[in-house]
Amino acid sequence: MPNRIYTAEDILGMDKWAQAELLFRGTPLKLETITDSNYLGIDLSLPPWMNKLFWKKFRKTLYRDPKHGVIRGWNVRLVKNGLAGPSIPMKNSRGEEIAFGHFVVRDANGVRFPRGWKGGHYLDFIAAGNARFDVGQFGFCPMTAVNEGSADLILGWEVLKFGPVFFPLPDYWLLKREGPLETVVPIPRPERLLK
Repeated sequence: MPNRIYTAEDILGMDKWAQAELLFRGTPLKLETITDSNYLGIDLSLPPWMNKLFWKKFRKTLYRDPKHGVIRGWNVRLVKNGLAGPSIPMKNSRGEEIAFGHFVVRDANGVRFPRGWKGGHYLDFIAAGNARFDVGQFGFCPMTAVNEGSADLILGWEVLKFGPVFFPLPDYWLLKREGPLETVVPIPRPERLLK
């Protein structure tokens, strides 16, 4: 019997326990299928008041960086116009997209994640050269393909790491492929990027 194919709507309709189960049984991503792409990110777990304060949707990018020899990415704030609204990046006074939470994609083999998660890759925000006061700089976030053999939907888990100690949060996010990468954002502190 073939595996079920999930849609974004299926995942949005799940409770956090079902989302967690899906994350833990998901399949590893093939990195060549996700690089140089924009994804629509959707927070699945924060309470509505936090979504209003921060975000419900955001953009997550993945970029094969030839200069630094890594696959890296960043998040972009989007205009708050509902999930069905178009993805319009917020811009600062200089007309630049408001980027935050830079990360490097890492191989998860050999890393002992909370609750026994074993998967192919995670997003390392700690070693990605984030700005000093970036709220995402302690992220160490597992991610997995929702549907085997496809990188169109990715499920992620918000895990923080302080030194050797993990702090897994009951917070999950969904990435839905939007299209090719359009804008490359520089690393805020490249001297702190660890390959």
